Amino acid sequence: MNRKRHLIVLGLLIGLFASEASAGGKISIDDTKWISLGLGGRASFAAIEDASPNGDEFSKDFRIDNARLYINGQVHEYLKFEFNTECVFCGNSGLEEFVLLDAVAKIEINQYFNIWGGRLLVPAERQELNGPFYSSTYDAYKTPFIPADFSVDFGAGGAGVYARDQGVNIWGAAGPEGALQYVFGVFQGLQSSSTAGPNQDDNPLFAARVAYNFLNVEKNPGYYTSGTYYGTAGDVFTVAGVVQYQKDGTGSRANPGDFLNLSADVIFEKVIEDCGVFTFNGEYKHFDSDYDSAAFGDADVFAMFDGDSFSVVGLYMFEPKVWIGQFQPYFRYTGIYANGSSDREEYEAGINYIIDGHNANMALFYQYGDIATKGLDYSPTASGDDVSAIKLAIQIQI
Repeated sequence: MNRKRHLIVLGLLIGLFASEASAGGKISIDDTKWISLGLGGRASFAAIEDASPNGDEFSKDFRIDNARLYINGQVHEYLKFEFNTECVFCGNSGLEEFVLLDAVAKIEINQYFNIWGGRLLVPAERQELNGPFYSSTYDAYKTPFIPADFSVDFGAGGAGVYARDQGVNIWGAAGPEGALQYVFGVFQGLQSSSTAGPNQDDNPLFAARVAYNFLNVEKNPGYYTSGTYYGTAGDVFTVAGVVQYQKDGTGSRANPGDFLNLSADVIFEKVIEDCGVFTFNGEYKHFDSDYDSAAFGDADVFAMFDGDSFSVVGLYMFEPKVWIGQFQPYFRYTGIYANGSSDREEYEAGINYIIDGHNANMALFYQYGDIATKGLDYSPTASGDDVSAIKLAIQIQI
C-alpha cells in the first residue's frame, strides 16, 4: 500500500471514530451509500464448585467470552450488507482465532417483504435471535441448542456455528404498525459425507418464526430480537412461535432420524412510572429427534436433544441511578426433560448493573444445578452433579 492509500485509510478511521456526525461509527459516502463499524466484548470471572484441577475446590477462571467486530453498510437504496466476526477459543492462545460470524447480503424493499442471504441466523426462539449481547441475562444459553448452535462446523458433519447457517431468509411485518412479524428460511442444515452422517439425501433445513406484538411494536434490525429494552420501548408484550424441520437431520448414517423443533417464547415488559421497569422472558422448546438410541454407539452420530425444555426469568430495574447505572435484580429457572436421558435443571439469581443498556453493563450472579455438568450429553448414560457457581461479568459494545 503506497503512502497516498495509507493517508486515505487513516482519514477514514479518524472520521469513523472522531466525527460527532457519524453517529456510532457511520461514514456516509453519498445519499444512498454508507458504512458503519462497531465493536463488542464480553468477559467474565467464574468460580465453579469442584471444578479445580484436583476436583475438590472451586475453580477460579477469567474468560474472554466474546470479541466481535461489526461492519454494516448500504450500497443502494435497496441493497445492504452485514459482516461480523467473532473470537473463537479466546481463552486459549494456542487455538485462538477470529472467524467469520455473519456474511449477509440484504435486499430490503419495504416493511412487508425483504430477503437476506448468506451466512446468517437461522429463525429460532427469542434467545437465539437475541444473541449474547442483547439478552436479558449474561449467561443466557441454558436450554438445548438448535442444530446450528449444537454444531461446531459447516460442511460435512456440521450444521452451522453459533446459530448461523448458510441459506436465505424472507422476512417482514404486516398489520397495525407492523405488529405481525415473520421470517421464513431455507438452510443447509446438517451436512453429511458419502460415508458418514445421517443426511445422505442432502435434505435442507426449513425454519420459520411468527411473532405478534400486542402492545408497542418491537423495533429491531430485520428479524433480530432483544431480551429487554430497559423501558426504552415502553410497554411490550410479544408472543412468538417457531418451527424447524430437517428430514434425516439427526442421528447417524446407520440410525438416522428426522429433526423437528417446535418452540414458543414470550416477552412482557412494563414501565412503572417513577419506579422502574419489570421484564419477563419465557420460552418453551419441544425437540423431536427420532433416531434410535443405538446411534449413540456410532462414530458419526449427530446426537441432538430429544424432549422438552423451558426457561423463565423475571427482572426488575429500579428507577433511580446509583452512581452511573441502575440495579436490576433477577431470578431465573430452567428445566430440561430429555427422552431417554437424565433430566436437568438450574436455578439462577443475580443482579445486573445497567450503565448504558446493552452497550455497557455488568452482572453478578449465582447458579445451582446440573445443566453445566451434564452438558450436551443426551445419551442414556449422561450424568453430572448439582454444583454451585458464582460469576462476575462485564459487557461493552459500541
